[in-house]
Amino acid sequence: MADDTIIRIELSQFYESRARTAIRNLQRKNMEGHFVPNRQQALDLVMSLIPPGAVVGRGDSVTLNQLGVIEALARRGQNRVINPVQTDAEGLHLPREERRKLQREALFSDIFLTSTNALTLNGTLVSIDGAGNRVAAMMFGPKKVLVVAGGNKIVTDVEEALHRIHNVVSPINSIRHYNKHRQAEAIARPCVKLGKCTDCFHEWRVCRYTAIIDGCQPPEQGRICVILVGEDLGI
Repeated sequence: MADDTIIRIELSQFYESRARTAIRNLQRKNMEGHFVPNRQQALDLVMSLIPPGAVVGRGDSVTLNQLGVIEALARRGQNRVINPVQTDAEGLHLPREERRKLQREALFSDIFLTSTNALTLNGTLVSIDGAGNRVAAMMFGPKKVLVVAGGNKIVTDVEEALHRIHNVVSPINSIRHYNKHRQAEAIARPCVKLGKCTDCFHEWRVCRYTAIIDGCQPPEQGRICVILVGEDLGI
């Protein structure tokens, strides 16, 4: 008898059908798009797209952490990696000024690794930052941007994307930074306390910089490459 408690295959098939639609529209907007069924194949594809000697920058991303990209690059030993979100054994980040310096350096990297908060079926990337370094690099600076996203991040349109980011992503990410990185200010945000966005003016508001990327101009065709995965990844 089939086990109806496990829907991994069905979920992957559903994500693939949505991913194929999004990829067609990404290509129409001068971006690249790929679909892979699982995170191991996503890691393999990312590694194949990073040539030896390329300087690699990264944005803060649970998805990249789940794939183990930085660890794989370290094992390969052929690339300089600019990692502003590196942590010590206790999960603490670098001092703020040192982190900012690395974030600026990442803007000049050959390849920038990141995820996105949401991707619409129409091929639009929607992301929101607290500091702005991640969305800045996605839009301009690095020669190539590799975006890895689980199928759970595919949404119908920009309105759904923004609602998802404000009401789901931002509160969970704030709790993550409190639990994992001891950022006391993160837990004080209204969206964490109330479980929904209040369009707040809190001094540590995480929703400061919104980027809606709707494609690349012809001279930069393929600069942004989106890898969609048939699993839940990230937040």
